[in-house]
Amino acid sequence: MNHQQSPNSLLNLLQLASPALPVGAYSYSDGLETLVEAGVVNTQRSLWQWLEQELRYGAIRLETAVMIRAYQSVLSENIEALGYWNAWLTAAKETTELRAQSWQMGNSVIRLFLDLSPPLPTNATLSLQDLASAAGTPCNYAIAFGLAAAYWQIDLTASVLGYLHSWASNLINAGVKLIPLGQTAGQQLLLELNTGLIGCTQEILALQDEQLSSCGWGLALASMAHETQYTRLFRS
Repeated sequence: MNHQQSPNSLLNLLQLASPALPVGAYSYSDGLETLVEAGVVNTQRSLWQWLEQELRYGAIRLETAVMIRAYQSVLSENIEALGYWNAWLTAAKETTELRAQSWQMGNSVIRLFLDLSPPLPTNATLSLQDLASAAGTPCNYAIAFGLAAAYWQIDLTASVLGYLHSWASNLINAGVKLIPLGQTAGQQLLLELNTGLIGCTQEILALQDEQLSSCGWGLALASMAHETQYTRLFRS
């Protein structure tokens, strides 16, 4: 990681990855609600195991890899690549719920970022509106996050860590409510995931385009079952 990034970039990352960012992340469980209902995830340990296996094999790896490509497309001002990866990620979503979640959160990030009107980065020629239009509508969350991180000139490795940490935080918060767990247990879980998040970051940064894949059938099945679950607190 570039430890020389400016304090302002660090603050921008904290804002972008914050659970308080008004994009609706708190309203989704990524199928976790179904898993808790079925008794698959019902303890602190089983939640940790689910998150660990998702980091190693699941769709979050694919989404983060595409976020990196969106980030790089913005830096190189390659608007064709930005639109391509947005369409590619849409096609990779296994269920309607997961696709709708990604679109809703992505569109919310784009609208919020346009409202914030950040200044044009040094040496950039394309405006934020140009980049948002190139990404396309609807825009996936990973694409919008990568666009915002690049536009705010946040270090790439830090951006990946922030993206993964935000994902883990949201799911742990959902687990705390659903299982339920205590707040301290949730924070312990997040702390225990640090090694996995760091290792996953390095692996994803090294992935080539032809290596992009995931084994997310567990998430896909949980998401499909969630659509018809009798009682629901979360949207997915």
